[in-house]
Amino acid sequence: MKQYIIRRLLQIIPTMIGISILIFAISAMVPGDYITAVDNPTMSAEKAAQLREIYGLDKPVVERYFTWLGNMVTGNLGDSLVHKQPVTTVIGNYVWNSFMVAFFALIFSWIIAVFTGVFSAKFQYSLFDKLMTLFVFLCMSLPSFFIGLLLIKFLALDLGWFPVGGMVTSGLNGSTWDQLVDIAWHMFLPVLVLTMLSTGSLTRYFRTSMLEVIRQDYIRTARAKGLKERTVIFKHALRNALLPAITLMGFELPALFSGAIILEKIFIWPGVGQIYLESISMRDYPYMLGFTVFLAILTLLGNVLSDVLYGTADPRIRLK
Repeated sequence: MKQYIIRRLLQIIPTMIGISILIFAISAMVPGDYITAVDNPTMSAEKAAQLREIYGLDKPVVERYFTWLGNMVTGNLGDSLVHKQPVTTVIGNYVWNSFMVAFFALIFSWIIAVFTGVFSAKFQYSLFDKLMTLFVFLCMSLPSFFIGLLLIKFLALDLGWFPVGGMVTSGLNGSTWDQLVDIAWHMFLPVLVLTMLSTGSLTRYFRTSMLEVIRQDYIRTARAKGLKERTVIFKHALRNALLPAITLMGFELPALFSGAIILEKIFIWPGVGQIYLESISMRDYPYMLGFTVFLAILTLLGNVLSDVLYGTADPRIRLK
């Protein structure tokens, strides 16, 4: 197992080189740069040329790539042109705000999806199964901005149960516990929307997997041995039904840190998604490239984690 993990981690190096070439080439093909994105009508051509020289935007694409790659290898992702701070500092300031929302949404969505998928498969074609299927397809088909605006309209504006947006109440000077409660109060609606969107597809995965597993011979054998139905479902069937869903774990890791751009925009949540969208519109290439590489590394590590979890969940799988 250790040799397999080491070998997979070493395979990440050439993959990351290819990813870096691809994303840098795509960013270089985008017309304009940070100077043109600022759109300052009073800026002269000489001043614009001077700024491009300062930021290194006047150099050839190949030279800029190797300069950026060499700095990235040493852990230097450059300075954000918009925030005038190191890219790592900007990511650290905002990524944990997105992580909080994504983490709780991940926990709630997996818990709900597991139990909903199990009982939908157990009581296939029942009223519960039909209602859950209807709810799942509603969550999967409705766009996130529509659900978010709908919840803001009824729960925030009409009923006043939750704030319209933001992360903290302005001017709050309470204890640490009061501040945590205030953040949780502001976080409820974004987490609810993200949970609804994630639960839909996950429930379908678990339901389909459970339907395949509970028809297997070893499940009938377990029931014939007189085991309790709860033991048969949750100890024997569910463990094998989790195997297809483990693949999704590889994509959950970057999702925890990438932020939900649309939801953060709707709920005015100061997460990394908004900053990333701003970096694209403002041609803030150092931040855009640095954060994209960060997500690519998380995706590759997530795939390694999925393979390791396969071997843990199913002893029959041998990693060679």
